[in-house]
Amino acid sequence: MKLSQFRFDLPLNLIAQTPTKRREDARMMVVHRHTGEIENKHFRDILDYFDDKDAFVVNNTKVFPARMYGRKEKTGAKIEVFLLRELNRPNRLWDVIVDPARKIRVGNKLYFGDQEDLVAEVIDNTTSRGRTIRFLWEGSEEDFRAQLEKLGETPLPKYIKRKPDEEDKERYQTVYAKHEGAVAAPTAGLHFSKELIKRLEIKGIRFAEVTLHTGLGTFRPIEVEDLSKHKMDAEYYHIDETACKIVNRAKEYGHRICSIGTTTMRAMESSFTAQKLLKPSEGWTNTFIHPPYDFNIADSLVTNFHLPKTSLLIMTCAFAGYELAMEAYKKAIKDKYRFFSYGDALLII
Repeated sequence: MKLSQFRFDLPLNLIAQTPTKRREDARMMVVHRHTGEIENKHFRDILDYFDDKDAFVVNNTKVFPARMYGRKEKTGAKIEVFLLRELNRPNRLWDVIVDPARKIRVGNKLYFGDQEDLVAEVIDNTTSRGRTIRFLWEGSEEDFRAQLEKLGETPLPKYIKRKPDEEDKERYQTVYAKHEGAVAAPTAGLHFSKELIKRLEIKGIRFAEVTLHTGLGTFRPIEVEDLSKHKMDAEYYHIDETACKIVNRAKEYGHRICSIGTTTMRAMESSFTAQKLLKPSEGWTNTFIHPPYDFNIADSLVTNFHLPKTSLLIMTCAFAGYELAMEAYKKAIKDKYRFFSYGDALLII
């Protein structure tokens, strides 16, 4: 398929700028793959679509405060530094994106905080805006993390046109987030409150946790018309024995397996056996799922409403079927569903 087939006009006022008051109060469109039926519900109604012994697979990655603002030595020019990933913990080496990039050269020092609490040195150029930096920190790892927490900002995507506030620290994070490493929240999971999870567990639904540290590349619009030529950024994932047992037991007994989010789906589709069972593994995945694609593990998917020409929309179309997914999106725009990270949910069953 061609990229131009995944274009649609999205009114900007449908990009959600804030979360709903309560997580499960978001709207939820339900798309039935086999009948083509489309329903308008709320996320709390997800209870009605699953039964005892079904499995939900969630991504327990934790977003860290990746956006920092510093000053360049000598000139004092303001610089935005976006932490992408930690390369080497003992040496405090990080992969970052800097903006404006043209002013930041190897050897420059960057100062963070009013009292210059943290200093970093640029040691390499990686891409036009990418740099490797070393934080010059003599103290403990714990104190260093506390500084990053204090000086960093919740990395809300650029489409959310406001400064992050205290509420975002909690709301741009799933309630089951555990392993720090993501620079973007796995947004389908944002709709689950602790109470809703409890109600699902009482109904007999099992939760399996996998980890995939969402990178910035997830949101990047694709730029090649021929989808087979698109390269995804590699992201770290980890699937343990416990998750595999829960998923494979559900599968063997014919119960439903619901992937909570496209990141969870990518992790699972990076690690399955010839018998289409989930297998424990960890590593880096750049799996790009586009139609036609035969999914191996999950038979249902919860996801948000995505922007045009993104890998997230393309995977949704691969799962629901292109025509049905695009029809659902057309209806979502007509019915004024909220799009993107803080937006509404889409359940495909």
